[in-house]
Amino acid sequence: MAAASLPWRYPSPFTKLWQIDASHLDHYNHVNNVAYLSQAEALAWSHSNSLGLQFSDYQSLNRAMVIKRHELDYHLPSHEGDSLQCATWIISCDNRLTLKRQFQFICERRKKTVFEALTTFVCVSLDTGAPKRLPEPFKEVYGNACIEPSL
Repeated sequence: MAAASLPWRYPSPFTKLWQIDASHLDHYNHVNNVAYLSQAEALAWSHSNSLGLQFSDYQSLNRAMVIKRHELDYHLPSHEGDSLQCATWIISCDNRLTLKRQFQFICERRKKTVFEALTTFVCVSLDTGAPKRLPEPFKEVYGNACIEPSL
């Protein structure tokens, strides 16, 4: 199924397909909450990499985007054999210290959102962990990718 035909919250998502297998399930035979969070983390890194930022860039700039807050919404259970289209967008970037990512996972079979998350990231120094301003490459890459929806 084409990701473009799904009911996305915002246009032009960065997407990856996630095939649910037994390793993703909890004791209820639903996708485990932690599996959704792990998938969101992997999706964020894939998106950053596709935008041109690698972890080696973080290291050379002595900066990292670390999570300050997660808001997680589990709408419907997912099961073994489901195919989820997983999307992310950068929805705000203040070009100083923070950015926010929206995530939305849609079950292809049901064409319904099963999971959403909003994550706030803060830029910090890798060596001290102290908050530091976004370096120019972060401003350029993340700022240009920001969709800044009207809320």
